Amino acid sequence: MKKALFILMIVVVAINLACANIGSPDGGPYDEEPPKLLRTSPKFGSVNSKTTKVVLEFDENVKLENANEKVIISPPQIEPAEIEAIGKKIVVELQDSLKAGATYTIDFADAIEDNNEGNPMGDYAFTFSTGTTIDTMQVSGYVLDASNLEPLKGVVVGLYALGDDSLGVNFPDSIVKTKEFERISRTDSKGHFVIKGVSNGYYKVFAVKDQDQTYTYSQKSEQMAYTDRILHPWSKPDVRTDTIWHDSIHYDSIQYIKYTHFYPDDIVLTAFASVYRDKQLLKTERSLPECLTLYFTAPYDTLPILRGLNYDANDLFVIDSNVDKDTIRYWIKDTMMVNQDSLMTELKYFATDTTGGFVEKTDTINFVPKYSKEKRDKQAKIAYEDYVKDWKKENKKELKENPDLPIPPMPEKYLDIKSKKAQLAPDQNFTFEFEEPIETIVDSLISFTQKVDSIIQPVEFILQQDSGNIKSYTLYAEWQPGEEYELKIDTAAFVSIYGKRVAGKTIKISVNKLDTYGTLFIKLLQADSCAVVELLGSNDQPIKQVHAIDNKADFYFINPGTYFLRLFYDYNGNGIWDSGDYDEKLAPEPVYYYPKEIPIKANWEINQDWYPEAVELFKQKPAKITKQKADKQKTSTRNRNKERLEKKKNEKKRSNNN
Repeated sequence: MKKALFILMIVVVAINLACANIGSPDGGPYDEEPPKLLRTSPKFGSVNSKTTKVVLEFDENVKLENANEKVIISPPQIEPAEIEAIGKKIVVELQDSLKAGATYTIDFADAIEDNNEGNPMGDYAFTFSTGTTIDTMQVSGYVLDASNLEPLKGVVVGLYALGDDSLGVNFPDSIVKTKEFERISRTDSKGHFVIKGVSNGYYKVFAVKDQDQTYTYSQKSEQMAYTDRILHPWSKPDVRTDTIWHDSIHYDSIQYIKYTHFYPDDIVLTAFASVYRDKQLLKTERSLPECLTLYFTAPYDTLPILRGLNYDANDLFVIDSNVDKDTIRYWIKDTMMVNQDSLMTELKYFATDTTGGFVEKTDTINFVPKYSKEKRDKQAKIAYEDYVKDWKKENKKELKENPDLPIPPMPEKYLDIKSKKAQLAPDQNFTFEFEEPIETIVDSLISFTQKVDSIIQPVEFILQQDSGNIKSYTLYAEWQPGEEYELKIDTAAFVSIYGKRVAGKTIKISVNKLDTYGTLFIKLLQADSCAVVELLGSNDQPIKQVHAIDNKADFYFINPGTYFLRLFYDYNGNGIWDSGDYDEKLAPEPVYYYPKEIPIKANWEINQDWYPEAVELFKQKPAKITKQKADKQKTSTRNRNKERLEKKKNEKKRSNNN
């Protein structure tokens, strides 16, 4: 009997386990509903309000996501407000005194969500007024980087009221540097902004990468944007569509929602850092015993003046400056001075003072090498001892027969040549660089030849020192597609200022065939005559640049691949894009992007028309080369219960089939 009862119990347990395996509990339905706002203190839209504390109460526990980044209070608060979520409440305490007759807007954007599932409440802004009316207008737009149309995130955009001055003739330009904005917003990851709580009237708009949170343009290092456009807010009734999706492919319905459309909504501000940034000596160094280096914060028109305090600086240096003269290397020609560890130097240059003007400045700098003469001599001694040890080991047999065999000098250290790729397109030239400035070039020790039908023939060439880098040289020749060349440099063809010779070297150079490249012909429509067109790679960096002639920009010898186009108007004709300066009322040179990618194939010719202003500026830059990606849009857990039920049905169906 007991045995039978035991067997029965085992069977019951097994049946229960089998039933349990049919489907396991999943925790119940998801909360799909966003938090609901029940009440506020003061009431939404209150007038004549005197409170500095705002409380929002919800039907469930809530939290704030990135409140410091997303929540914007307008008028701006110089003393940051205290904002926190406590259970079912959000409490905002303003620390600044309230302004009389002002509409206050606390824009939470999509920061409010429930505490459990993270369902977003959606964009929400709380409004009250210290005056008798509530201002309800809005203006919106985008802030982009002026140089490359990248959306700029976290930029403060602000308004100044002009009163009845619809032309802005009485607007003081300096106000953006001295008075905080009256109404503000901050750009999101798309560079988009919405300034709320705006009254009827006329306004000027600015954008500032507000590093010191003054809500002004207080530093030239800050990116800023301005426009001469006068804004006049207005609105009209409108309808938008909202698609209710069944899944990622099918939709259930389309809803038509009435709303108030606020204008202007097409403001585009292109932000730039002032080209006339502060000029200061950034740092100095003597990383090599024979080279003194100066780094400045901005380009200069002239070189600084050096005077030796414990040495004679006259005719001592070979000066190696880049084009902008903001990085300058002084190569010491005298080896005795190279071996002097302390070079006390008086440096005279112009720098920006506290008023923004330029004044002559004199600094005394002691240039000390990274390694002292004593340490360098010690390292040289160790190197020589290692050389002697190795030589004796290699010549052990000879030394046994002749103990007085002289030790030869250490092998000569030759001048190194650094060269870029030796496989060229027909429109390229061959460039190479030395580690030290060159003093002597012996033309007779340099030959350049071409292999034609197995016969080596000399080819005419020009060897030219590059501007902006005295150690770099370019070999120019009439390159023939599909041909091979040979650059032969004999020993001592190049000798540095320190007497170091180049070793004999032969460099083979090949030029690719024409059928390995594609060609792109751009026809510009309604473009300025000073347009410069750049062919860009997938990293948004220019590969080729062409000055448009008669509204045409032709690109030859393009490697197969996917490319993009950028255009800027070169108003000053210097061949590069130039930034702006607010104080000088100098706008940055306009930039445009072709909004599509351009595939290039070998042996193809592509003709492409381009009207630079056909697409709105904030929609031009292709997503593939836009580095500032838009944040993923927050959605509720809606449809998760539907998915949950579908999953349970499928599990049950599989169980029944089994």
